[in-house]
Amino acid sequence: MKKILSIVLTAAMLCTTALALSACGGSSSSDTSSQASSADTKTVASIDDLKGAKIGVQLGTTGDIYASDYEEEGSTIERFNKGADAVLALSQGKVDCVIIDNEPAKAFVAANKGLKILDEPFAEEDYAICIAKDNNDLTEKFNTALADLKKDGTVDSIIKNYIGDDTKGKSPYETPDGTEYKNGELHMATNAFFEPYEYYEGDKVVGIDAMIAQAICDKLGYKLVIDDMDFDSIITAVQSGKADFGMAGMTVTDERKEAINFTDSYTTAKQVIIVKE
Repeated sequence: MKKILSIVLTAAMLCTTALALSACGGSSSSDTSSQASSADTKTVASIDDLKGAKIGVQLGTTGDIYASDYEEEGSTIERFNKGADAVLALSQGKVDCVIIDNEPAKAFVAANKGLKILDEPFAEEDYAICIAKDNNDLTEKFNTALADLKKDGTVDSIIKNYIGDDTKGKSPYETPDGTEYKNGELHMATNAFFEPYEYYEGDKVVGIDAMIAQAICDKLGYKLVIDDMDFDSIITAVQSGKADFGMAGMTVTDERKEAINFTDSYTTAKQVIIVKE
């Protein structure tokens, strides 16, 4: 009987000690999980290091499409509705890197200490406007307007207004005097968290895409209406007719061409990799 009582008391003392250690900062189940997560972190210093890494991307973007190829090589792809959420996950150590477009990457790195962009570009790409496959008339109108705006320097001026240390803020687009919108409205589907292509200033969506779209609509006599939504909803909105066109730093890919039409490209960009310093 004494032996049994002794064993019970010893067990109780061990439980009390374990609880005390936990309360004083000893290992708990959550701590162990945190340590395991930290131990799983991989340093990404080049494209070659993406194999087996935890890669953060914005859902439905080109970064998502390209990163998916690495799943077969043991990488884990973490998908987020917003690029900012992917970058936050990187800062918190939940992913090893983020693949995203270069210009938004610059904005994210500038706003988040301890992050950097790798020198080696991940991929180069052309941006264009997406329009429903059965709307060839609108596609032709957009291409004609876009060609005129390229020729007269409007597109280049808009891009320079948002990109470049020496030119930023110096050439904002303004609707020409006397512009009339006799042809009704055109709805643009976008994801307005992709600076400098589309983002909010107060309650207004601005940026390269928003201003080029405004210039096109001004030329064609349509009032522009911008509808903000998740990036991966844009193509569906255009296909279903809920939006007339989509413009959101959208890369031309063969896969997307099967679902929608693309206008001529209005700029060339690149995908980059953001990592911790």
